[in-house]
Amino acid sequence: METNISKIGVFTSGGDAPGMNAAIRAVVRTSIYYKKEVFGITQGYEGMIAGDIVKLGTRSVGNILQRGGTILKTARSLEFKTKEGRKKAYDNLKKSGIDSLVAIGGDGTFTGLTVFYEEFGVPSICIPGTIDNDIAGTDYTIGFDTASNTAVDAIDKIRDTAISHNRLFFIEVMGRNSGYIALNSGIAGGAVAIIIPEDNITIEELFAKLDEGGKTNKKSSLIVVAEGSKLGGAMDLAKKFSERNNYFDIKVTILGHLQRGGTPTYFDRVLASKMGVAAVEGLLNGKQGTMVGIRDNKIVYNPFATIVNHVHDIDNEMLRIAKILSI
Repeated sequence: METNISKIGVFTSGGDAPGMNAAIRAVVRTSIYYKKEVFGITQGYEGMIAGDIVKLGTRSVGNILQRGGTILKTARSLEFKTKEGRKKAYDNLKKSGIDSLVAIGGDGTFTGLTVFYEEFGVPSICIPGTIDNDIAGTDYTIGFDTASNTAVDAIDKIRDTAISHNRLFFIEVMGRNSGYIALNSGIAGGAVAIIIPEDNITIEELFAKLDEGGKTNKKSSLIVVAEGSKLGGAMDLAKKFSERNNYFDIKVTILGHLQRGGTPTYFDRVLASKMGVAAVEGLLNGKQGTMVGIRDNKIVYNPFATIVNHVHDIDNEMLRIAKILSI
């Protein structure tokens, strides 16, 4: 292992995701295992600019593995987008003696760290933590599995009332411009249609699918809509469909930030733990300007240049499966 790194700073930034605490725990304990000091930076880049930095120990991260959210808090920082803000952040790192960084977050976090790394050369590694699963270079991001399970649990409950009352439900899930949560929870929840940004289904095709169900006396259906859908959100689609049908009682459920909270699944805990260990070991082995990812269940390191401004493409095979099963 390289020995020039002695003090590692860890922070979370952007939207919170279940499993971030497990990643923090792994970074802290791995750093201490290799006899390095580790510091928590609160409120992401805002805390870096304000100097909100605290030394962490093994016990500092006890009993957080199962907790959602992030003990280091998170925020979006407009000031960090300025060169003056980034210089303040760098000065505070130097003042604390921090000579390397582990960032846990999504594409906004990575974009900011890429610029910071290019300007000041602080050895840095990113861990992908976002429920959207939209980061290139990794099969899964921390939080995606938990958010998808939360969505499926809600869909199962909504199906019970849909069947009881002969209703059509439009269920909107999160994901920004990514359809991963919608696609996976829609398949798992038996949705009759899944509307995602990556698919080119038209409103006429959606109407035709629902009309076919009405003709065959199908009295209840669930449609899962990704929040970034090109056809509009669940409220918009429900309004459009209610204007042209008379055989469904139409309801809308928007799951919203419910999907961000809660106890992380075992998968997210293990994924976060693997990535946290890999991030610290990567830094100590001279890797910097990279993101830890997982491909085919193996840890990989992706240069910032290959992930910033790129997205994790949707799995077209899953989309094909969804269409087959929705008849």
